Amino acid sequence: MTKFTGTDSYVATDDLTVAVNASVLLERPLLVKGEPGTGKTELARQVAAALGMELIEWHVKSTTKAAQGLYEYDAVSRLRDSQLGDARVHDVANYIRKGKLWQAFEAPEKVVLLIDEIDKADIEFPNDLLQELDRMEFHVYETGETIRARHRPVVIITSNNEKELPDAFLRRCFFHYIRFPDIDTMRAIVAVHFPDIKEALLTTALTQFYELRDQAGLKKKPSTSEVLDWLKLLLAEDLSPEDLRRDAGSLLPRMHGALLKNEQDVALFERLAFLGRGRG
Repeated sequence: MTKFTGTDSYVATDDLTVAVNASVLLERPLLVKGEPGTGKTELARQVAAALGMELIEWHVKSTTKAAQGLYEYDAVSRLRDSQLGDARVHDVANYIRKGKLWQAFEAPEKVVLLIDEIDKADIEFPNDLLQELDRMEFHVYETGETIRARHRPVVIITSNNEKELPDAFLRRCFFHYIRFPDIDTMRAIVAVHFPDIKEALLTTALTQFYELRDQAGLKKKPSTSEVLDWLKLLLAEDLSPEDLRRDAGSLLPRMHGALLKNEQDVALFERLAFLGRGRG
């Protein structure tokens, strides 16, 4: 099978490509953690593109139950149809809605299955999927059939670390933490999105970005996706490195609304500027 080495539109570090390929080889789910905005969800899309596989995405919410990934039985519709005398009621299969795991299991070719933000769901959610992900099969009680995977999918699971995942679940996964990119990796990422950006502007912008991100007391550090948005604005306004000088009254960078997403962090820089003026 083709190995994942990143794509033209996704910069993958060596340790990330090792993790993806190890997961595929071991046929274990790849659990990817990292700050929001570091490309966890996009990784699954790029792996699917690089390996030439279909991608099936299951985006988990706080109300999502594990059973929904298998199937849902629409008893309400069946009752309504029975009251209307609809002949469909005689076949319960008409009221079974296939979930994302079912779709992945019955796919004619090997697919990539993304289970996105698993930590948003109830703590029992990961444990409820253990058997299905291990055995690659599940039972449909209403019809009596057993659904088995025709091809074991490449499973990529993302987590923003909002809650701890159960040990039994972790044991079954290959784990990788996407560290925030260092400046050289960030330059490579920017080059993918803005190949014509001028070196002087990029150096000034990234210096400001990392200084802002490293500021003690910041409630929400800006992410990779946010620095790309910021650079897009700077390029759209055709700003020069000199234009990026910070406002002495607040120490905030130009177009800071792309980077700072709450009033506490904006106030932090304004307070630091005030203290600096006082010392001056």
